[in-house]
Amino acid sequence: MAKDLSLTGVERFFDDNEIIVSKTDLKGRMTYVNDVFLRLADYTEQECLGEPHSKIRNPNMPRCIFKLLWDVIQDGRELFAYVVNRSANGDHYWVLAHVTPSKDTQGNVIGYHSNRRVPDRNILEETIMPLYTQLLAEEQKYPNSKDGMAASMAMVTGLLKESGKEYDEFIAGLI
Repeated sequence: MAKDLSLTGVERFFDDNEIIVSKTDLKGRMTYVNDVFLRLADYTEQECLGEPHSKIRNPNMPRCIFKLLWDVIQDGRELFAYVVNRSANGDHYWVLAHVTPSKDTQGNVIGYHSNRRVPDRNILEETIMPLYTQLLAEEQKYPNSKDGMAASMAMVTGLLKESGKEYDEFIAGLI
């Protein structure tokens, strides 16, 4: 039975002492999800394992941030990012994600691991939400999604150049 993919406008929350954990293979297919993930995403473990992590992608999340995330982790580096996810019923929840490559004993990347914590509400409302609204609006100006993502990525690149910081430094300066 297919889940409704519309948005409800209802925000879900989790406790400061909880951590959402998921692991994926190199293609982004989920190989592990914890109970907090399942509760917020409103899926069962069987509905998640083997599925793309993008299953919980909220359409209000700028695609350029995910491109940035993938570029960084595929380069073997870790990344912190603010992300809004979508629950199966269309609710949403904000997280501060810490995504890292998982490596085998020889140092080869074999997948990715993400821990998500409750984000600082002031940072969300004062910086992240307005930025993401601008990025998403830029992406939506273009009929071709690749062109839209390139335009929003140029906005992020310009913001970082103007700040004189790399993305991780920019996010760390907000925390």
